[in-house]
Amino acid sequence: MLTDVAAQTGTFLLLAFPALFSIINPLGGAFIFLAATRGMEQSARSRLARQVATFSFITLNVSMLIGAFVLRIFGIEMPVLRLAGGIVIALTAWKLLNAEDDDAERGALVEEASARDASHLAFYPLTMPMTTGPGTIAVAIALGTGGGGAGADNPLVFAVQALVTTTLICLLIYLLYRSSSRISRAIGPTGTNIVARLSAFLLFCIGIQVMWSGIAELVRSLQ
Repeated sequence: MLTDVAAQTGTFLLLAFPALFSIINPLGGAFIFLAATRGMEQSARSRLARQVATFSFITLNVSMLIGAFVLRIFGIEMPVLRLAGGIVIALTAWKLLNAEDDDAERGALVEEASARDASHLAFYPLTMPMTTGPGTIAVAIALGTGGGGAGADNPLVFAVQALVTTTLICLLIYLLYRSSSRISRAIGPTGTNIVARLSAFLLFCIGIQVMWSGIAELVRSLQ
């Protein structure tokens, strides 16, 4: 029994981890996180990284396990979720993309904020939509509604699969976000600025793609 569960969990991990990793992109997100927390001390940034990882863990598991059920309760369809979420992602990325280096806020959402104030932004916008946005939620819901592979029909087994996968993803988010300043020092200020801008641009593209997917599905439903 335990051998079967381990095998099924490994199979699910090979399916779910790359899907979630590619859309979350924690390495690119680390530079956006650094840009958003540039005025903070390392200790405060580490605490905030832990909060973001915790909120991401909760968001991913809720999306996988009961996401589809919650959407049905409120009568929200996936195309609407994608459209609304894509708009939020694109707007957030646009602000970061167009932030001037000498601007007082430095394109940051928590610049010059104390650790206490910054913690209030751990969920929005640093977790949602910058880390686990609607695209990630859509993937997680898909994994929980037929995309879970072997063992998905067993709620207990699927819960184990989801917990293992999300734990690994969120641990990676925490480590990369916490080490964002070290990564930045390794590639230098110019390299950091380039990667941060490219990451913001990719985030903007993801927002447009998510939004376009929602529009396309809504148009098809009208036809």
